Amino acid sequence: MLFYSFFKSLVGKDVVVELKNDLSVCGTLHSVDQYLNIKLTDISVTDPDKYPHMLSVKNCFIRGSVVRYVQLPADEVDTQLLQDAARKEAAVPTR
Repeated sequence: MLFYSFFKSLVGKDVVVELKNDLSVCGTLHSVDQYLNIKLTDISVTDPDKYPHMLSVKNCFIRGSVVRYVQLPADEVDTQLLQDAARKEAAVPTR
């Protein structure tokens, strides 16, 4: 739940999503769900020569299970708040 809440706070920011098939997609984070599926708008690919078929795509939905990395703008991430939230979530006993 921690990452879901974190990504929800980044809606409207520009991110780069690297997929497991080595495709990197840059775009504006439009939405994210509890499965960490991501919807991006105004997308572009980092290597258009390798993926020319992606040049005409402007919006995309990315299944959470195919995401390798999400690169975030450094000025948008409050690492101290994220660390505190992770500690609190880890301290909660599971059922």
